[in-house]
Amino acid sequence: MPTDSRDAYSLPQRLLHWVMALMIFFNLLFPDGMNAWNRTVRHGGIPSADQIASANVHAYVGIGILVLAILRVCLRLIQGAPAEPAAEPKIFRIGAKVAHAALYLLIFLLPLTGMMAYYLGIDFAGELHGGILKAILWALIAAHVAGALAHQFYWKTNVLRRMTVGS
Repeated sequence: MPTDSRDAYSLPQRLLHWVMALMIFFNLLFPDGMNAWNRTVRHGGIPSADQIASANVHAYVGIGILVLAILRVCLRLIQGAPAEPAAEPKIFRIGAKVAHAALYLLIFLLPLTGMMAYYLGIDFAGELHGGILKAILWALIAAHVAGALAHQFYWKTNVLRRMTVGS
């Protein structure tokens, strides 16, 4: 993806990042409605109206994440991204690129596998969605936060600032 000499991401890029982060955390932390719906359906029951409504909230947030992810990638292709900080060792820059690519992949795969499970009834997609992909996402989020904190407090770069308040 293109980079340029700007010191920070644009305001729309920053807003998309944080809105998506909130939506992702919402779906990661509050999947109970979808889980209840799934248990009921898998055991041959008929979901209640509350279970359906709760499952729909989870699904709609996931669809929203997918739509914003598409918008975010388009915006990044158009506007680019700030250059990598030179103070970071090369191995960490490579690791950051791999982690970011994996995060982008997951913000597409998780909504798609969720929709395949919920709307099309593909059980394997649901297992993938709520299992390994969810676990990988948690690990990548932890690495992403750790990397941002390392930049802020160890390398003392502006990486955290350029995704929060800009420069």
